Formats: sequence, structure tokens, C-alpha cells
Amino acid sequence: MHSMLAEDLLNQMIPPLKVSDSAGKAARWLEEFHVDQLPVVQNRQYRGMITEADLIDVAADPEQLLSSVPFGFSEVHVQRDQHFYTVMELAIRNKVQLVPVLDDQREYLGVVTVGDTLAAFGQTPGGATGNGIIVLALEERDYSLSQISRYVEENNAKILSAHVSEDPDDARRIRLTLKINTSNLNRIVATLERFGYVITAQFSGTGEISESDQDRLDALLRYLSL
Repeated sequence: MHSMLAEDLLNQMIPPLKVSDSAGKAARWLEEFHVDQLPVVQNRQYRGMITEADLIDVAADPEQLLSSVPFGFSEVHVQRDQHFYTVMELAIRNKVQLVPVLDDQREYLGVVTVGDTLAAFGQTPGGATGNGIIVLALEERDYSLSQISRYVEENNAKILSAHVSEDPDDARRIRLTLKINTSNLNRIVATLERFGYVITAQFSGTGEISESDQDRLDALLRYLSL
């Protein structure tokens, strides 16, 4: 069975930090695990993610506890039963390498890496090399998969699957993630944009990022061998 949910893609090789850990330990772990962020927990409750930038101001005091270091990303997480498309969207939108996975009580279960989600994309039915993903943001009232499919098919391509999720920034909008049977997305994106659709992300199942998204995704993919 192909992994499709966040809990299926948990990477247990990347441990969480605790608020009782020191800034020095956080800095060492960021370097050791070759990541830009690490999750921080308190009694198994997810509190956010610490980054190297968060530690700059406390570099002179490596014994300072993380409980006294400001860090962000407290709202960057998914539930265990959310589709891995949602993990990808959240990672790209927040430019992070890792997405924490929580249970219904907000208890920390682990992280999913962007590399793991891209690998899962390649393993799903129709997700082999040569396919791509497009993420659109649109008003719910404007959602018509048949209309969007027609624009895609006009460019000699087909939608293999579609996933709809709420836009966390606007309750009136949705995010539509499309899996397309081609990695050459330029003409499809141009057509969709010509008809007023907003493309928030695009990338291919080969792991190659389109030129238009390269600058935006460099930080996200820095440590991935794609």
C-alpha cells in the first residue's frame, strides 16, 4: 500500500528538542541533522520550531534554555490523518524542510520531511517520473474541476488526481492540488493564469523545480539531493 497520510511518512531519525534543552544543544543538533529547523516540545505538546536565526541573539550564552528563546512556527503542523499533499503545501508556503505531525490532543508524533513527501509523490499510482504537481488558490465558488480539466487537456495533458483543502489564510478560499501526467507544466500554468487562476506552487515528480519557482524553493530544498 502506498503511503498517503502524514502518519505514514513520519521520519523518526529527526528528534524533537525540549523547552528544557539549551540553545547550545539546539545549535549542535541543527548542524548534526543538516536541517534548517527542529521541532520543540513541552510534555509532548508541540510548541514550534527553532531555527539557526532564532539562536543568533543567544550565541554568547549557549546554556540559555529554549523556554526563554523566542521561536516561531507554532501553527505550522498537520494532523496525523492529513494527506501528504497538505504536508507539501504547508512546507512550500512556510519555506520549511520539516512539517510536524500532531495527534488530536496536539501531542507531537514526529516530523515529515519534504524529501519524504516528494518520494511518496513518486510512489503513488500515476506518480512516477514525468508527472508534476500544481497548487492553485481560488474562491470556493469558482471551483470547477471539469473547467480546470478542460484547460489542462487543451495542453495535451490530463489530471491524474485532485485534492481540495481549506486555505488557512482565508476561509472563503480553497487550495486545489493537482497531479498532472507531465513534468512540463509551463504551458498549463500559463493557460490557467490567463483565465485568472492563481498558482501558488508547481513542481515535478522528477524532483526538478521549474525555473520560476527555483528562487522561492531554494531554502526549502537546500539539503535535499534532488
